[in-house]
Order: sequence, then C-alpha cells, then structure tokens
Amino acid sequence: MRGSGAGRKPVATTASGAGIATGCFLSWLLFAACLLATAAQAQSIADYLGKVPPGRLLPGADSYGPLSNSPPMAPILKDGAVAGYAILTTDYVNAVGYSGKPIRILLGLDPEGTITGAELVEHHEPIVLVGIPEAKIRAVIAHFIGRNMVRERVEGVADKGPDIVAGATVTIMVIDDSIRRAALKFARAKGIAGMESEDATPRRGVLKAEAEPAVKDWQTLVDEGAVRLLELSVGEVSEAFRRAGESEAAERPEASDPDARFIRLGLALVTVPTIGRSLLGARDYARLKARLKPGQQAVLVMGSGLFSFKGSGYVRGGIFDRIQIIQGDVSVRFHDRDHLRIARIPAAGAPDFREVGLFFIPDNTDFDPTVPFRLELLVNRQTGPRKKAFVRFALDYALPAIYVERRGRLAGITAPAAPTALSEEAAREALWLNIWRQSLPEIARLAVLLGVLTLVFFFQDWFVRRPRLAAWVRYGYLSVVLVWLGFFMNAQLSVVNVLTFANALVTDFSWGYFLMAPLIFILWVGVAAGMLFWGRGVFCGWLCPYGALQEITNRLGRRFLKIRQIELPWGLNERLWPIKYIIFLGLFGTSFYSMSLAERLAEVEPFKTAIILNFMRAWPFVVFAGGLIVVNLFIERFFCRYLCPLGAALAIPSRLRMFEWLKRYRECGNPCQLCAKACPTAAIHPDGHINVNECIYCLDCQLLYYDDRQCPRAIQNRLRRERRLLRASDSTLTPKQRAEKAALLAKKGAAVRRPGPPEPLERKGEHHVETS
Repeated sequence: MRGSGAGRKPVATTASGAGIATGCFLSWLLFAACLLATAAQAQSIADYLGKVPPGRLLPGADSYGPLSNSPPMAPILKDGAVAGYAILTTDYVNAVGYSGKPIRILLGLDPEGTITGAELVEHHEPIVLVGIPEAKIRAVIAHFIGRNMVRERVEGVADKGPDIVAGATVTIMVIDDSIRRAALKFARAKGIAGMESEDATPRRGVLKAEAEPAVKDWQTLVDEGAVRLLELSVGEVSEAFRRAGESEAAERPEASDPDARFIRLGLALVTVPTIGRSLLGARDYARLKARLKPGQQAVLVMGSGLFSFKGSGYVRGGIFDRIQIIQGDVSVRFHDRDHLRIARIPAAGAPDFREVGLFFIPDNTDFDPTVPFRLELLVNRQTGPRKKAFVRFALDYALPAIYVERRGRLAGITAPAAPTALSEEAAREALWLNIWRQSLPEIARLAVLLGVLTLVFFFQDWFVRRPRLAAWVRYGYLSVVLVWLGFFMNAQLSVVNVLTFANALVTDFSWGYFLMAPLIFILWVGVAAGMLFWGRGVFCGWLCPYGALQEITNRLGRRFLKIRQIELPWGLNERLWPIKYIIFLGLFGTSFYSMSLAERLAEVEPFKTAIILNFMRAWPFVVFAGGLIVVNLFIERFFCRYLCPLGAALAIPSRLRMFEWLKRYRECGNPCQLCAKACPTAAIHPDGHINVNECIYCLDCQLLYYDDRQCPRAIQNRLRRERRLLRASDSTLTPKQRAEKAALLAKKGAAVRRPGPPEPLERKGEHHVETS
C-alpha cells in the first residue's frame, strides 16, 4: 500500500530491455542451480599440517615426520624421535555438519592413544560463522585433550555425552562423534593397546534367509526382543537432569504430574523380513524393499508421549538432531532424505504411536545388523530465552537369535519386560494440549494479528478511503509478520505443508500430527477460511513472511536507492505465470512417489533459507535466496508472480471464493490503465479485470478507486459533487456540507487572486488528472 498511490507507477524499460533482464535472470537461475549441486573437494592432512605447529598437537614437539597413507597420519617428532601421531578426523570418518560440509579437526595422539591436542582447522557451519562465537566450539573440542578413547572403550567408561552449545546441537554432536570414532579407528589401524583392526574383528553372524516372511503380532515381537521399548516418565527425566547438574531444567517439567508419560520409544530392525513385514504391512514393506540398496539396513523408530523424538530441527536444517544410532565406534545420524514417515503400525495389538519413522542407514556405513547397537535419545529442556539443557538416554537393541544364521560369542541383550499398558490416545491428546498450553501467549498474539486483518477486510471501503492510515497499517502489519511471525516464531507456511497434508489423506490421516505446531495450524485454518471469502491474497499479500520481506525490500530500494522498476511486457508476464503451477504440480506428483524427494525439490522455495535459517546456511542456498531478493528490487514480488509453488497451490482453490469485494469502474482498462500500472503483481489485465489467481489483495487498486485526485472517474464524480454543492442553498445543507462549501469558495477565491499558468491541452489517449 503506497499512501495515496502517488509515485506508484513503475518506470518501464523497453520490451527488449525486459527481455534481456529476463534472459540474464534465467541464466543466473541456471548458474545457482549448478552451485546447489556442487560438491566440496576432498582435503587431506597434508593441506593442514602447515597451519598448526606440532607443539599445539603434542606439547614439546618440534616437527612432523614424513606422511603415511596406511593409515593416514603424520608422526609428531620430539628431538628427532617419534613422540606421537597427527591425524585428520575426516580421513577416518564422515564428519558432515549442519552446513552439509565436513568439519575437519586435527588430532594429536601419543603412542598409548591419549589425545594430546585438538585443533579445529576447517568448518562451514553457518551458526558458528554468523552467530555463536567460535571460541565456544573450540572450548568443547579442548575438553577431549587428556582423554583416551581406547581406554574408555575397554574399561567401559560411561559416556555422559558432549557439552552441547545451545543453537549448535548438530555441530557439537558431529564434532563429538568424529573425534571419538577417528581416534578409535586410528587405534585399530595401529594396533594401539592391543586393539585389532576392523578386518580382523569377527562378525557375529549373518541374517537368516527367509523364503516367506511370517506375520507376527505386536506382543510376540516384543516378547522375543524384535521390538525394544524404552519408557520414561516426566519424573524420571527430571531426575536425570538433576543428576547431570541441571537443576534449573529439573524444575521445569513438561507436565505437573511426575508419573505422566514423557515418551514411550520403540525400536526395531525392519530389514529382517518377518519383523519388517509384521510391523510395516505389505504396502510399506514393499516400499522399503524397493528403496534398499544391497546390504543396506533400516530401522523403525516409534514414539508417543509428551516428547517428540523427531522434533522440528530436521524441518529447518534437514538433520534429526534428537536421535542417533551407536554401534561400537560407528555412529549414524539421520537426515531428512533418510527418513520415510509411516502412518501407523498394522501389527495386531500394536499401540497407537503418535510418531513412526522409517530410517535408512546409509549404505556406506560399517553397520552390522547382527551386532548389538543402541538408539541414543537427546532430550532437551528450555532453561532460558535462548538456553537449553540436555541429557541423553539409550535404548539397547540386539537382534534375537532366531533371525541370525551364525552367532559368535557376543552375548545378546535381555529383552525388556512388556510395558505397562497406558492409553495412547490420552498420551497423544496430552501432548498437543500441553504444547498449546505452553504456546498460549503466542497463540493470543496470532489471534490479534488475524483479528486485525479480518477487520481490515470487512471494513476495507472505510479503510482505503484513508490512504495515510492505510499505508501505516499495511507496512506496520507486514513488519510484524516478517519480524515476529517469520524470524522469531518461524511460522512460515510452505508447499511442504500442502504435500504432507495430501500425503496424509491417502495414508492414515490424523489431526494429532498437525496439531503439534499451534501457530502453523491456526494459520492454515485462517488461510483456508480467508480463501473462501477473498482468495489466496489473505496469505500471499498479508500473512506470508517471505512475501512481506519482498515487498518491504522493494519499497526501501525504490525509496532510498531510487531503483528503477522493470515493467515486463504483458505477453511475457502472462506466459511466465504458469511456471509456478508447473513447479507445484511436479512437486505434488513427486510427493506420492517419494515424500523425501519432494521435500528436497521444495528447496525451490527460499523460505527455509531466508526466514527459518536467517540466511545462515550453505552458501549455494544463500546465493539462490539472495539472488531472488536482488531480482525483487527491480521486479516487485518476482518470486510470488512466477515461481512460488505455494502460491500456485493456494490459487487453485481460490477460484471458489464466495465474494467479489474489489470494486471496478466501467472505464477501468478502457481506456484507463492506472490500477494496472500500480498492481505489484501485474494481476490486472489490460481490459481491466482482475485475475483472482494472481491477486494478493494488497488493496492498492482500491486506494486508487476512491482517490479523487488520481482516478479519472473519481475526479469526475468529485467535480460533479462540488458543482452541486456550490449551487445548493446553505439552508438545505448540513453543517458538514456548509463547511465543505466554504472551503471550496475560499479555494476558488484564492485561485482567482493568484492565477496559475494556462492549463495545457490534453493529448490524445491521456487522462486529465486534477491537482489541488
């Protein structure tokens, strides 16, 4: 909304200039897509030794010896003698962090395997580069100095987990895991403390071949140990925080009842045919087999209660930061691409788990399904505005002997007793109700925000007659949506929400899943209701944080940088519209084949990069999102117009809207084009009618509709009214009309005393616009 609309008309380039600009953008878009697919080049220890003096890795050392490739390392010399070894963690383990790039750490170890030094030599973690001081990360790494991973492994020293830095959970977990595993793998390769190499370690067995998988009920699978369960109450979690020294977290339970179920966590190895067929059913088991690569394994993780094992971190960053698989010195963290959501467990007698996820262990991981492993759960509690406390729990798993062909001497784990039967329905309801209770202040603020918007729309005629108020309200509203709703609350709707909803409808729909995010749920309810009245513009023009970012940056660019706007020819504009519908339909179809693939392709939306992660992400994503903002400075709402799949998804049902409250004159479009020039999304056709599929309901055209200083028809209406007022007798006028008449007479008298220059003749095709 641009005040009275003055100065709103864009400065048009020539058609050829617009074509060149469009061609340049499409070239940039192709270049950005190439960047997103570019892989990082491998680095070796030789690239970093020159940056770290040997004395930093082993006190008193003075030089490095010749490099060795088997295993990859460099001897650390003291007075010419070998005193230790330098290794690079990424030579031994896959240490990919939140950014999608490796976190490289140089380690110094003495001949007994004790870590004598640790230096962070390379990382690309956005939260560390921009937000959290790197000194905090280096302090966590320094805690490993003096520890011996081999001795801790042999002696069975309890692992209390890393010192998590709030806001960098994934980064710290990757660092902790990579240091541990790299030190152990090097010790195996060198035979330190009698450790055998991995090749010499006997396998426990092989999976037993099954000609035809049996179908077993839930209780049978639990009794035989094929399904393992971990039950935690709120009181038990609080006690764990208290033992860990986090008394503040212990005093902030998720529920007042200490016996309330915090989580029931289930785990099963579903690549065993009988287990997989029983727990997944025929359809999902077929999907599992179709996706598995030779030798690859998959686990089924199930959860219910007040705590979600999935959390929301994977939505923002693509990594499930609350769970990981640990097997010896092998650890597996799951990405969103490794995950497949399962609607329910079809096994007879199975509880109704709120969350069920199928997780694929990467095929390049040295994971043995016949060797015991554990699922590690990282639990957090908020202790301050930006501070959390963390504690770990483990769920042990060993494949029952009946599914193993040959067994070694490793003992299995005794199956836990069957859990106490509790109401899953009550637990699920308690979870989302608890989330809503904790979110009451935010829900109240969002209700106010939606209430204000409803008043604006219902009283839009009164609203647009006051252009100065309208401008303040609109830009104030967009600022709140961008800063509070977007940056602070991360309540940015996405086409992924649409795909998830559609996918749930054809699998096993449950409101409980969608009620876990109160603000997102309320927004969708408001948008759905608004579409019935006014169309997609309720969201696209007012409630979309990214849309607000585009409009505000474009406005600031035009006002302070005097950026000239590019007006695309109508024919080109009309032919670019279908792109977003093609993108949406492609994503929609892909989601039924592979939801995880559709989610990755949905990165065409820059919402996650710009709004959720605040541009703290791998640089190709930042280049893509930043490039769209730059283009938006020259073509307002470029992404909304031509590329947004969510806008396309909302436009389709918007055709069913019940009301048409945007007013038009017969002269609109024939010959007047004032509103068409002012429309920020070019949604007004040359013939004057508004394309509801593209309209974002910004109300700019309604401002002009009532503007009797710019709109030719409104000017004519005003002049006729003024002439009637001047001819009318004062006795027939109201006090307000008499005051208006007096003002007109005074203005007319002033004009007679100070005559202006002669009025220029109108040229053909122009409209006369009166100025006061």
